[in-house]
Amino acid sequence: MAAVVGEAGDNGIEVIGVGQQLCKGSRKGLALNIEQTAASIRETIHEAEQMAGCRIGAVHVGISGPHVQGIDMSGLVAVKGGEVTDEDVERVKENARAINLPKDRDILHVLPQDYIIDGQDGIREPVGISGVRLEAKVHIITASALQTQNILKCCRLCDLEVHSVTLEHLAAAEGVLQDGEKELGVALVDIGGAITNLAIYVDGTLRYTAVIGMGGGHITADIRFALRTIEAEAERLKKSHACALGSMVDAEETILVPRVGPRPPEMVPRSALCAIVSPRVEEILTHVQQEIEKSGYGDMLHGGVVLTGGGAMLKGLAELAEDVMRTVVRVGSPMGVGGMVDMVQSPSFGVAAGLLLHAARRRTHAVEDIAPTSRPGEKKGRGKRFWDTVKQWF
Repeated sequence: MAAVVGEAGDNGIEVIGVGQQLCKGSRKGLALNIEQTAASIRETIHEAEQMAGCRIGAVHVGISGPHVQGIDMSGLVAVKGGEVTDEDVERVKENARAINLPKDRDILHVLPQDYIIDGQDGIREPVGISGVRLEAKVHIITASALQTQNILKCCRLCDLEVHSVTLEHLAAAEGVLQDGEKELGVALVDIGGAITNLAIYVDGTLRYTAVIGMGGGHITADIRFALRTIEAEAERLKKSHACALGSMVDAEETILVPRVGPRPPEMVPRSALCAIVSPRVEEILTHVQQEIEKSGYGDMLHGGVVLTGGGAMLKGLAELAEDVMRTVVRVGSPMGVGGMVDMVQSPSFGVAAGLLLHAARRRTHAVEDIAPTSRPGEKKGRGKRFWDTVKQWF
């Protein structure tokens, strides 16, 4: 779990505070223990406040998990005045979202893909075009109403107002993808601790979303059980010594592996660690590739694949992904933010950076609705500044 605080200035968004804590009480994006999850949020926010020197009263939340689903729908309306207006666009989107959903589902986003005017398709900006019939193809993101409410409840317990709830796929795309990649066609793969998010962009528009129930935590668990060590050591070994591609490792290299209990540490070939990691990574990538093929856009991804998230920091991952997916692959780090770049320019902060940029756009029209208040020992003189706070859920 991470919180990032940003300040809007003449040169864009400057990161001034970061908080990061292990999220207790949640799993795979689901808040399973409200009190523990709220406590983790409180600790994360406090860390960010201390670094930024401000009080955080509101957040923009990223959401994902197996309960998130994406569906394609369309809407059709008559153009009232012979020329498409903003009102017509809003009406056609409302028409498209008028679907029968179970009571336990909420609509998070209605994302236009294409507009069609009098049979002419491929229109992205319909306002001002003459016509009598406007059709919209949209991608609708829905989520469990219960899980959304649980997240909001956790924030309320921390005295935090939630200004927006955004799908993490969208936030990560804004944080690490280039516009040219979205135009060419690109698959964004965000590898988190317990889940992997997939977002496919073609012609600059989100076309497909999926959530895969595996992530970096599964790799850590494999190391833990295979080498008989504790979770913290397994995570450390993964970050410092693991490699997804065995051919990149010196066969003679060894590493020291602490054991559980009174057993002494043992020297283990680094190649043995890679042999544990590689099958799980290949399994995750194979599931991603299957989702890409299922989407129907596999042949249109001329921009390749971009990996992000904490799991993307694994050595050799991009090289193995190129073998599995047979396309160009790069690791994506946050773009468009300054300040503490040494802390946030890591794939693990891709979603947080995207949420920060998303928050900044919203604040352009409502700068004054969150002003930091003073606490003893806080920095002064920031009262008129614009603060954007982002909560990322892993």
